[in-house]
Amino acid sequence: MVIGTGFTDRFLTEEEARDILTEALGQLPLSDKRVLVIIPDSTRSGPIPMVYRIITDLLRDRVRVLDFMIALGTHKGMTPEEISRLVGVSPDADGTFAGSRVYNHDFVNDVTKIGTIPASRIKELSGGLMEQDVDVTVNKRLFDYDQIIICGPVFPHEVAGYSGGLKYFFPGVSGADVTNFTHWLGAVITNVKIIGTPRTPVREVIEEAASFVNVPAYACCMVVRGHHDLAGLYCGEPKEAQAAAADLSSHTHVVWVDHPYKTVLSVMPELYDDIWTAAKGMYKMEPVVADGGTVIIYAPHIDEVSYTHGKVLDRIGYHVRDYFLKQMDRFADVPGGVMAHSTHVKGAGTYEDGVETPRINVVLATRIPKERCDRINLGYMDPAEIDVDEWTARQDEDLLVVPRAGEMLYRLKSER
Repeated sequence: MVIGTGFTDRFLTEEEARDILTEALGQLPLSDKRVLVIIPDSTRSGPIPMVYRIITDLLRDRVRVLDFMIALGTHKGMTPEEISRLVGVSPDADGTFAGSRVYNHDFVNDVTKIGTIPASRIKELSGGLMEQDVDVTVNKRLFDYDQIIICGPVFPHEVAGYSGGLKYFFPGVSGADVTNFTHWLGAVITNVKIIGTPRTPVREVIEEAASFVNVPAYACCMVVRGHHDLAGLYCGEPKEAQAAAADLSSHTHVVWVDHPYKTVLSVMPELYDDIWTAAKGMYKMEPVVADGGTVIIYAPHIDEVSYTHGKVLDRIGYHVRDYFLKQMDRFADVPGGVMAHSTHVKGAGTYEDGVETPRINVVLATRIPKERCDRINLGYMDPAEIDVDEWTARQDEDLLVVPRAGEMLYRLKSER
């Protein structure tokens, strides 16, 4: 049973959120148990300080251990100062936060193999697109606990369809194996076909991988508008809670427009600190960009392509899907997740007779210099040349300016 509620016309109060969490967590047998709560990092929106405060208030005196793990995926680790801002609590002298340890997930050093999804099952789950064994690796700390509680937001997502739920295991606190596989599978299917779709082959693989985690898991899935405003909160078995949140997200995070735009200016908030994360300004806008049009990722605070994968991206650049599919031997040493990011950013297009033709043009208006943009096969614009207020004032049928881009999915009404 899913406990919770959500709204399209108002936000939950802290009291309402506390009531939901009190009822939901009160039904779990947590007395004297070791509990791990998995939360997002700072590249995801949500009232994490409020949720952290409520959960610690409700469970601190009830459980034996209450710890938190940040679902970084392959993102860089957070400093104590960044963690303090994330959870809204200053660190104590012993390094805990309000008495709880908060761990960064380390996808290289902290993972262990817990099983393998056989090729025959992958073929079934992927609808015949892939047929290979996939090792399931996950953070080994999970198995130090009696109960896992997943607590994070749900948005339209370019790889899984919608984020949240068991995706906080894979890729949230997993090793690279499942991450690389699922991201490349999503890229082969393409962003436009995946994003905003509740049930996808990628989600099926994620749930199959999660079946190897033998620690009981519960989820508290949030639907967030803006940075902190909570439109919905659903708690329950992870698949069911995520599905309920995704349903509200489909009514909350999708903007339907009448026609495609020649130019889209995606104004990225500072929670995205590299192109790896700020690329959502492309993912969420691709469905409404006209053929031959342009997406400009405006983020004057960003000076890095990817803190984790920048060297690989400098080598391979950004390309359409078929550029990779038709030269897979050439890119055999490149992680699938990195190729997936590359083609998700570049968008749809063709690669014929050695000629790459992207459907749209992607331009970076950041602190990343033109020389590097040229090297990675993306356009460049000096962010100083863009006055967001002026661009906003002259919006018309050819130009769309999207403030705080990266969370709202734009789609054409004709595709409803």
